[in-house]
Amino acid sequence: MQDEKIRDQKGRKEKKRDEKMLYSNSDLKKLIIPLIIEQTLAIAVGMADTIMVSAAGEAAVSGVSLVDTVNILLINVFSALATGGAVVAGHYLGQKHKEEASKVAWQILMFATSLALVITIIFISFHDGLLRLMFGQIEDDVMQAAKTYLIITAISFSGLAVYNSCAAIFRAMNNARVTMWVSLLINAVNLIGNTILIYGLKWGVAGAAIPTTISRYVGAIVIMVMMFNPSRDINFCGQVRFRFNPVLIKRILFIAVPNGLENSMFQLGKILVLSVVSTMGTSAIAANAVGNTLASWNILFGSAINLGLVSVSAVCVGAGEISQARYYTRKMMKIAIALTTVMSFALFVSVPVLVKLYNLGPEASQMAIEVMRFHAVMAVLFWVPAFTIPNTLRSAGDVIWTMVLAIFSMWFFRIGAAYLFTYVFHFGLLGVWAAMIVDWIFRAICYSFRYRGHKWETAMQRQRA
Repeated sequence: MQDEKIRDQKGRKEKKRDEKMLYSNSDLKKLIIPLIIEQTLAIAVGMADTIMVSAAGEAAVSGVSLVDTVNILLINVFSALATGGAVVAGHYLGQKHKEEASKVAWQILMFATSLALVITIIFISFHDGLLRLMFGQIEDDVMQAAKTYLIITAISFSGLAVYNSCAAIFRAMNNARVTMWVSLLINAVNLIGNTILIYGLKWGVAGAAIPTTISRYVGAIVIMVMMFNPSRDINFCGQVRFRFNPVLIKRILFIAVPNGLENSMFQLGKILVLSVVSTMGTSAIAANAVGNTLASWNILFGSAINLGLVSVSAVCVGAGEISQARYYTRKMMKIAIALTTVMSFALFVSVPVLVKLYNLGPEASQMAIEVMRFHAVMAVLFWVPAFTIPNTLRSAGDVIWTMVLAIFSMWFFRIGAAYLFTYVFHFGLLGVWAAMIVDWIFRAICYSFRYRGHKWETAMQRQRA
């Protein structure tokens, strides 16, 4: 009888606690599972792109991989802006101010699209000089492939900006199902286009670039139309005004600029490291490209959970529930580590078979297998704390500290160690990847110490003051 009474009391306490929690387990599943599917689709189609382009030879694969590094730099800029908007909108949602959240959404859409237009003009106008500045003297056929791919995909930047802005807002509303379905549409258009233009019409690199551009605009149009639904907590109804709101833009940029600088420096560092790889020959470039594609699978679950954590922790911070932000961070990190371990094991075993899909030569294949197995082991140990914890810090407004740490780690460890391991110790391609792991370890240690403290909890209050 006494035991039954204790169980009832415990059950009531747990029910009361659950009622106070901002997100139930069901809410987290509704957010995380579609994000995992969305990330899977994006990586799968990226992998299919590379495999399809490989039909045009190693030079085509190398040229596309070089430009994709630049494209990812721009994607990170737009994602940073979208994250800034999503964090500010999430704070307003946590405070139950839906009208202000909608204003933020429209402002970030306008700002990101305007920036994308400027970048498109610059990239198309100065494509030759930019490619030579970033990658130095590379083989002529690789350079020609890179030029073709850059000019065509640069046209898609505005569509990319619109999609990223709207997708981030849908995640802030805990509605990742929309972004999942739109991502499915984007990837389907891209894949069908690749099949027709690469295999059917034999257009090579252009056959990969054109469907990418078209699919991004298709996704942008569809997701933007869906933002005009008045039943959504955040929507564009009544918000269409073609002028910037300085107050809201300032709040968005407070999060977005440090995050964008961090992501841009991160990607710029990868480009500089890639310039080291490019001196190792076409086989090393191709092996590195394949390794990067497979590595994306390795961190797929962690990347999806990171997107969800930004939204979850932003709403918790906006509602003043710092303890819940900590709770969900711990919970989602545990899930990320468990799923990354499963994926790492699968890739370690299957990588020799996967590499064969890319039609690489024997030397490039062996290098790709070596770096991928190394990555699989290290990802289990260090990737999650290095890249998940800072999302909670940013959501609380602790963006300057995370930016400074990330930029320092990138330049001092990833870039510095890459040059050291390559030109002093002559470790080859594996040395470049080893430098990346050194960067991870340093980030993981520093972010963990910061998270255990309390300064990040009051960052937003300090910003407002």
